Amino acid sequence: MDFDNPILDTDSYKFGHHLQYPPQTAAISHYIEARGANDLVDVVFFGLQMFLKGLLSRPVTRTHVEEAEAFATAHGQPFNRAGWMHIVERHGGILPLEIEALPEGICVRRGVPLVQVTNTDPACFWLPGHIETAMLRAVWYPSTIASQLRKIRRQLAEMLEKTADRPGEHLPYMLMDFGARGVGAHEQAAIGGAAHLAFFASSDNVPAVLAARRFYRAVMAARSMPAAEHTTITAWGGDREAVAYGNMIDRFARYGALSVVSDSYDINLAVTEVWGKALKEKVQACGATVFIRPDSGDPIETPVHVVKQLDYVFGSSINSKGYRVLNPCVRVIQGDGLSVADMGQVLRRMEAFGFSADNIVFAMGGGILQKVNRDIYAFAMKANGRKDTDGRWHDVWKRSASMNVKPSKAGRQAVIDSVMGLEAVHLDKLRGRENHLRPVWRNGELLVDWSLDDIRQRLARMV
Repeated sequence: MDFDNPILDTDSYKFGHHLQYPPQTAAISHYIEARGANDLVDVVFFGLQMFLKGLLSRPVTRTHVEEAEAFATAHGQPFNRAGWMHIVERHGGILPLEIEALPEGICVRRGVPLVQVTNTDPACFWLPGHIETAMLRAVWYPSTIASQLRKIRRQLAEMLEKTADRPGEHLPYMLMDFGARGVGAHEQAAIGGAAHLAFFASSDNVPAVLAARRFYRAVMAARSMPAAEHTTITAWGGDREAVAYGNMIDRFARYGALSVVSDSYDINLAVTEVWGKALKEKVQACGATVFIRPDSGDPIETPVHVVKQLDYVFGSSINSKGYRVLNPCVRVIQGDGLSVADMGQVLRRMEAFGFSADNIVFAMGGGILQKVNRDIYAFAMKANGRKDTDGRWHDVWKRSASMNVKPSKAGRQAVIDSVMGLEAVHLDKLRGRENHLRPVWRNGELLVDWSLDDIRQRLARMV
């Protein structure tokens, strides 16, 4: 069986939905939003284009239909063989859909529709509902990651603006993505890591960098640097720790920067005795920046202590804002056990000791890519309109009388400018105003192709 069968990328109960709509239905419209009312512009829209160029670009084949029918039947569900074979035979397997969306990289309040989708073939009115599972997942996950990263970037930018001379140069490299091993699947690493690249240009997540190249035309979206791991250090033995570190400099100084994990035995002795004495002259003469990485201990106190130790050994200068900046040959990278709050505490403690924020960079793994869920921003995809066979649209909505906490929007939507920013209106009330929901996909054709540079520039204006 083809595990990438697009028909099967759904929930089981979807297989019977083609039998549940009213007669004379020609089209169903669905939209995606982060539900709720929030005056803060805190939701970043990102990731739809990966879905369009990926799953939605795969034609459905007769083999897919036969596999899906066998599965659904054994699974206890009905199967719309006629509908799927119509797509294969009439449309060459391309899903007859039109998708409207806001520009990727835009920040909005909750309650503003991000995406709207409807079928273009009346025989496939059931299709927008069938793809809900895959499409909602394709939007909520990277958009949630991007929304969280926007908050992190703003926190880092604030401390850099306060303590560093050239905050704009340092900010894109302030947070590395170490998350490829900390997530549940290769695809998750790629999608979540691509969201990280909308804000930062430093990553060790190869699937993410490749995703940015494939889906957003970014030839090289991020930089990395040669780095040691505990295995490559401890393989030399505890009595040859200095030799292991020296080998790193000999091999990789020509790259301009390298990271050396230095807590395999004793981080304090490594900094003061090995880096600070045995290898001090080698570090100063190598022409590169050596990032000392404490990978254990208190995630707040340890990196601050290492910064102070490096200042004692290698010295520092005072920048124009009155904060100490380490000798350019050394910096600190902290990537173990960090939370967003921890990063803020590290930077505040460094500030209290008189050190600029540009003495350190951070790295996060599963903490940013894995510890999220759909409920953080209450993402949902709901039906909002039904077109009958006479061409008339009828509003569709949900509003429970007993608990009005998850109401849905009634009617086809538009997104317009207002004094509060972007807001949703019924499409019938657009009245000549610009609609920011624009077609990006129609019947297999990508109508808008955002580049990562486009998205980064849009976010830079909004963060």
